[in-house]
Amino acid sequence: MGEALGKAGVSIEGGGAWVVNGRGVAHFLVADAEAARHALEAAGIRVVAVRDVIRQRVKQDEPGQLGKLTRRLGEAGVNIEVLYSDHDHHMILVVDDVEKGRAVSEAWTRERDRQ
Repeated sequence: MGEALGKAGVSIEGGGAWVVNGRGVAHFLVADAEAARHALEAAGIRVVAVRDVIRQRVKQDEPGQLGKLTRRLGEAGVNIEVLYSDHDHHMILVVDDVEKGRAVSEAWTRERDRQ
C-alpha cells in the first residue's frame, strides 16, 4: 500500500493499520483521496470507503483534552469509529455523523479557547 501511494505521489499524513478478525484493515489520512483510491485500486488493493474526518487541535500540555471532547461528542450522539493523531499533532476523528461531529468539535474549540 505504501509503495502504491508513494509511486502515485500521495503522501500519508496519518493513520494506521490493524488486524480485525484475521483481516487487514487500514485507515489513512491523505490530502487527495481520489488519487489515493485510484493508486490503491490500480495496485489491486480494495478501497472500502473514502471518509471525511474531523481534524482537531488539542492543547498538548493540558491533560484531559481527549476526555472532554469525546464526552461532548458522546452527549451529542456522535459515535467515534476511528481516532488517531496525524503527523502535525492533530487528533483525527472518523465519526458516524461528520456534520454533527464537526459542529460539536468547533463549539468545543471556541469554548476552550475562551477560557
